[in-house]
Amino acid sequence: MAQLFSLADCEVIGFDLDHTLCRYNLVESARLIYDSFAQYMVKERGYDKELLNVSPESWDFCCKGLVLDMEEGNFLKLAEDGTVLRASHGTKHMTSEEIVETYGRREWRHFKTMSGMVSRSAKYYAYDNYFDLPGALLCARIVDGLNKPGSRRKYDFWKDMVAAIQHNYKTSAFKENYGTYFPEVKSNPGKYIQCCPDSVKKWLRKLKDSGKILLLITSSHSDYCRLICEHTLGNDFADLFDVVITNALKPGFFSQIPNQRPFRTLENDEEQEALLALDKPGWYSQGNSTHLYELLKKMTGRLEPKVVYFGDSMHSDIFSAHHYSNWETVLILEELQGDHVMVPTETESEPLEKKGKYEGHHPKALHSVSKQWGSFFVDTISGKEDVEDTSVNTWSCKCVSSYSTITIPSIEAIADLPLDYKFNRFSSNSSITAGYYPKPPRSFLSSGEPMTTK
Repeated sequence: MAQLFSLADCEVIGFDLDHTLCRYNLVESARLIYDSFAQYMVKERGYDKELLNVSPESWDFCCKGLVLDMEEGNFLKLAEDGTVLRASHGTKHMTSEEIVETYGRREWRHFKTMSGMVSRSAKYYAYDNYFDLPGALLCARIVDGLNKPGSRRKYDFWKDMVAAIQHNYKTSAFKENYGTYFPEVKSNPGKYIQCCPDSVKKWLRKLKDSGKILLLITSSHSDYCRLICEHTLGNDFADLFDVVITNALKPGFFSQIPNQRPFRTLENDEEQEALLALDKPGWYSQGNSTHLYELLKKMTGRLEPKVVYFGDSMHSDIFSAHHYSNWETVLILEELQGDHVMVPTETESEPLEKKGKYEGHHPKALHSVSKQWGSFFVDTISGKEDVEDTSVNTWSCKCVSSYSTITIPSIEAIADLPLDYKFNRFSSNSSITAGYYPKPPRSFLSSGEPMTTK
């Protein structure tokens, strides 16, 4: 495989929406997501109302790459070989002795079933995007509550979390003003959604004018997609994209066979009849990558058009597009920005009733380094006796280099580059830092370890 990658070589450029083209105010959106789940768990499922109160320090728990071991109520940070590097029971840090007592030689038994698929099951859940992280904090605090004297210790709360997610994010929730999340975003989108930088808008137009076919593929429902895109890109956003696919239900969009996931037309944001195939550009719902690729062949006049897809979720976007569709992939990973982020403050004009219990308190910027969990990319594992601690790559880091072509902190980071700019790509015989643009994570450089792929 060539060591260089260029957008100029791709006939089709596809984008996820949330946390990819649309950037959120992470501090505000994290509070809202957490609150939407916590209110349901307390009011509808009878959990401790203390869950509704979140201290500023609690947000340090949020870290991409954690895996919830549902059987034990433990959160794990894993090395690329499945070794448990750090762990917590609920939010409580576990010592090395406690990890060994629970996991023997620090080997997590489900790793082999997860590592090849970046998947989720009834026994574990991997947290890989910013919509997930507030739920991780809530689950950890639920475990804390279940461990209190006199409380149940069976960790069977996951079914309630799934119900909370379905309550707030069902496809009709936006239209019906149902749940907590959508009504709040609809009433104040600017509080949660950032406007797209002019450089990115110009870059998208430049791609379009150069003859590229642009796709928007999002699991958000069409009405929410429209709100986000109008706020982010402007009222004429649809002119930028040849094909818009909403409610794509990723990763199934990539992994399911066509007759299990047909495309559907839309009328007033309501899904209509199923389509046996796609025969023209337009706005569709659900669907599958196989039928989409057949349309792209017709649109490009090529037998094997080259597609690149930008996304932020390793599970739903990057692994799936790479593994099932053999597309090039660009991972949006804000952790590359380190902790150089200002935490926004409340405006003086905001009414007190809007400030609520968070007044004067702010969670950390969610892509700064967690004190509890350390670097997303590397960590150390204690040696035995006189052997020094060893720096190792995390499982999350391994996924980045295995499944993404390149990884960038935001689209804005490449918007001013010429379209034929040649990026160094991740590949099996290159440095593990090769595919990061504009530069590798600082934690690689500070670890002192030679970072090569195995």
